[in-house]
Amino acid sequence: MNKNGQNKSRFSRWTMIALTLTLLTGLLSACSGGNDPSKAEASIIRIGMLYSSSDQEPYFRQQFTDMYEMQNSNVTFEIVGAINYDDQRYTQSEPGKEPEQPDPYEKMKEMLTGQNPVDVVVLDYNMLRRFTQDNLLQPLDPMIQKDKFDISDYVPTVIDGIKSVGDNNIYALTPTFTSSALFYNKKIFADMNIEPPTDKMQWEEIFAKARQVANGEGADRVFGFSFNRWSNDPFNDANTYSNSLQLRVYDEKGEKMLVNSDQWNSVWESVYALHKDKIVPDQQFMNEMYEKRSSTPDAPMNPFFGDLFLSGQLAMTISESYYVNELRKANDNAATIPDFEMIDWDVVTVPVSPSNPESGGNIGLSQLMGINSKAQNPDGAWDFIKFSNSKEWAKLKSRSNYELVARKEFLKPVGDLTYNIDAFTMLKPLPPVTNNDEKLYREKPGIWQAQSFGYELFQEVMNGTKDIKQALAEWETKGNAALQQTNEGGGNVEVMPMPRTMTEEEAIKAAAGEVSVEATTDDVAVEE
Repeated sequence: MNKNGQNKSRFSRWTMIALTLTLLTGLLSACSGGNDPSKAEASIIRIGMLYSSSDQEPYFRQQFTDMYEMQNSNVTFEIVGAINYDDQRYTQSEPGKEPEQPDPYEKMKEMLTGQNPVDVVVLDYNMLRRFTQDNLLQPLDPMIQKDKFDISDYVPTVIDGIKSVGDNNIYALTPTFTSSALFYNKKIFADMNIEPPTDKMQWEEIFAKARQVANGEGADRVFGFSFNRWSNDPFNDANTYSNSLQLRVYDEKGEKMLVNSDQWNSVWESVYALHKDKIVPDQQFMNEMYEKRSSTPDAPMNPFFGDLFLSGQLAMTISESYYVNELRKANDNAATIPDFEMIDWDVVTVPVSPSNPESGGNIGLSQLMGINSKAQNPDGAWDFIKFSNSKEWAKLKSRSNYELVARKEFLKPVGDLTYNIDAFTMLKPLPPVTNNDEKLYREKPGIWQAQSFGYELFQEVMNGTKDIKQALAEWETKGNAALQQTNEGGGNVEVMPMPRTMTEEEAIKAAAGEVSVEATTDDVAVEE
């Protein structure tokens, strides 16, 4: 070989080595996420949320920021809250004086627009519309397009819900959400040769199905439907139903009651009939069930006692997605539970309103993350949001038994079960009716009193001492009086908390006689 050939061969060899090193360096850089984080410029990302406490910050870091910090050691997170739970809990007010309640929206706005504004804001779905209307958030669409960040597999519940309150723009993203569905017992419908419910059925259609399958007497009664897994009082059931139809108790200014209407009359009539005809379980049935169990102390242990759906005595019930885990565990352990029969079940979407058939359900988008319009580190904020909503992150979060992941690719039925998982992702969240309610609750405490009259009057309807039209008219009159006296500074209406829905634990205890039903609600008192 001549000298030129040797030089050419030597040159080719070094060229190949150089190219190989270049490719290897690029590959290692890609795997490590770029340059060595330890040599990158230090960066601070400030994250703001509505409420914070000494307990909440470590939890939030564990859930969202620790993994990012591990991969980006140059980044430091500062977590701040607009309202501190600890301050609210331990601050003492003057005797006889109610502690001043801060305005959540104004506190959040201050956190975003103050001297040291946060970069990322974590907010609830009900606040998103107001934030976008007031130009407090940067639109994420340009960043998504620039980085070709793929969101095509986001479930409709999440992405359509976000767009619907942002004029079809994306101002925030969330990696997870919670949702409800209508669970139904397939065997009950099959045994009675009745078609089971389907997706997007209207409320009255579900009530009709419930009437078809309800059967039996006494302790063996099979109920057709329940608004939740546990028994509840008719007034709370009526509230659940009216909320799904987005009916308002009072106007947006908190000055006039709106309950004396044909729509409210229809809601009360439906719920009254469901309870009177024993289509839904009531507190009396639960009390009798617990009394029967108490009288037979030798009865075998049932870990799901009180859950009528698992007991096979309820054809349909509305519950959250994590109820799937309870059903799976019950069926997996059926052989070891005396007198327990495995439940053959499935799910469809919650009932919908005829005026809004694409929305409904108790959908939670509580970890929405957006970028402050005045962010000091918008690039770092977007990188963190992009990381938290990545497919890799969704794959990790898909192992959760409580939340659902927003990316359909990783949204799989629990434990290799077969059920209609789309029921949890098909509907959009109900859009907020108004942005003003929180302010009204805080500034006009008479609103609680005005709502409370409804509980007392519905009880009279159930007892047969008032008809529905009469009760709604009286609710309107009493409620208007309470609202006007609050607005005018009158003092002869004693403000009491509104009756609330019992928690599951309270419902069990109440049925067992450990806590009275009256103790979970507040009596209405009017000074003469």
